[in-house]
Order: sequence, then C-alpha cells, then structure tokens
Amino acid sequence: MAMNLNLRELQVFRAVMEQGGVTAAAASLGMSQPSASKMLQQAEERLGFALFVRQRKRLVPTAEAHALLPELVGAFTALDDLGRLAEDLRGGRSGLLTLVAVPALTTTLLPRAIARFRRSRPEVALALRAVTAIEAVNLVADHRADLALILGTTVDGRTEARSLFTSEIGCALPPGHALAAKRALHLADILDQPLISLGPQQPVGAVLHRALAEAGRSGRIAMEVSQSAIACALVREGAGVAVLDGVGLQEARSQGLPVRRLLPRTRLAVSLLRPRHRAPSRLEQDFVAVLDQVVAEEGRAP
Repeated sequence: MAMNLNLRELQVFRAVMEQGGVTAAAASLGMSQPSASKMLQQAEERLGFALFVRQRKRLVPTAEAHALLPELVGAFTALDDLGRLAEDLRGGRSGLLTLVAVPALTTTLLPRAIARFRRSRPEVALALRAVTAIEAVNLVADHRADLALILGTTVDGRTEARSLFTSEIGCALPPGHALAAKRALHLADILDQPLISLGPQQPVGAVLHRALAEAGRSGRIAMEVSQSAIACALVREGAGVAVLDGVGLQEARSQGLPVRRLLPRTRLAVSLLRPRHRAPSRLEQDFVAVLDQVVAEEGRAP
C-alpha cells in the first residue's frame, strides 16, 4: 500500500518517526510545519489508516507505522544505493568492462593498459579473455564483449574497427643462430630453416603462406602453431625460426631471443573493435583513452 505514497510523503513520514514531531521533522526537511502536517495527513488518507495518534500534545506512532518503518528504511537505503551507483557509473568509477583479444595482445599491450586503468578506478571490474580473431569479432558483434583487440582488421558490418597501430613482420631466431649476424633477413635467407608459423587463418600466417606460394616454395612450414607464445617456446629450444608479427616479436624479445626484420617490409594493423549499433559507455571511453596513451608511450607506429 505504501507504493501509493509519493517520495515527499514518505520523507515526511520517516522524518516524523525519527524526530518525534512534525515541527522538528519539517525543519529537518527544510519545509514549513503546515506543509509537513498536510503531507502527513495526505499519506494517512492514501493508506487508509492512521500513522500517528496525539497523546498529551505528542505524536505517537501507531502499530501500523512501526510495521511500515523497516520497509521504508529499506526503500530509502535502496534509493541511496541506486543514486551512488548512478553517480559512480556517470563518473566511470564502477561497473564491469569485458575485453577480448588475440592471445599475443593479452600478454603484451593489454596488461599495462589494464593496470593503469584500474589504478584510478579500483572499483571497476574487468574481464579479459584470450580468443581467436573470429571469436573476438562475434563476441563484440553479439554484445558479449565491450571491446576487442585483434591483429589485422575485419569487414564485419556489425562492428566498428579502427587501427591502433601497425606492427612489422619479422623473424625470431634461436639463441646463437648464425642468421643473427644479419641486420635484416630476406625470405630466401630462411627457406632452408625449419619454419615455425601461425596458421593461415591468422594475418601473419596468411602473409607467410602467400609469400612461400609466390616463391614456389609452398609446403615449407615445418611447424604450425596457434599462438606466438608457443612459437617463441619452440624457437627458444632451437626447433626452428618463427615468422611473427610485431606483437609476437615483442614477446620474443622479452624472452631474450634475437629478432630480425623480414624483407620486403610488411606491416599488419592492430585493430580495436566495438559494437557498431551501441553507444560506448563511459568505462569504454575511458579505457580506450588509456589504451591510446600506452600505445603512444610505447612509440608504436600508426
């Protein structure tokens, strides 16, 4: 029945219960005593029973008023919580941000951006998943992820894509490898090496397969892997030479592997995806701003 009361009437009722009288209640709410008395009378008329009775010039709450008070306090607490949540969301201080990315980016670029983002927004929860590029596109298009980072780009009309930076394809060599004496490598330099490549469904793998086909050397891939981290582990053990994009090469450098440019130079885009038909949240906008800062600081090519 209390749902028949408006918010101001509920505030007057609560104030009278807490202050013990209409005059004090009105003062606490910044309104006149006659206005508070009228609202209290209206509340009782809406409810169909008395909330207070006068005894020796004092208002005494009825049993019905005492029964309503816990629910009223709970309702105001919920409203206060709702207001704080709305304020946090408006300020980008609360909520959940779901990110997906190809594996190489979950261990290179994104950790730094996420750590910086959360230092100023510790109440924000983030979910990060490593997926294939195709999965990333579908998750964003289906609104199951807020943002995605992939190598290459996409023509899927359900998403918006923009290039964050481009990375150059190169080779990761085993420690002490003879080819490390060269400042840059041509495809011919590595044809007699056991080649480690990402699958042809991934941009860098497609580039290498196409180059080998054009050179009449199709089928020269010794080991095909799904992630740059696996390729780097194989190279570290001397299993072969890996052809990787710039992000994968960054991982190789962090493991102390020699890295050389592959000529002719080929660059791949690292793209940021978001749903096309949904306005970005404040959290998304703020995270993208941090991501752009990290990219700029690392001196990555546009």
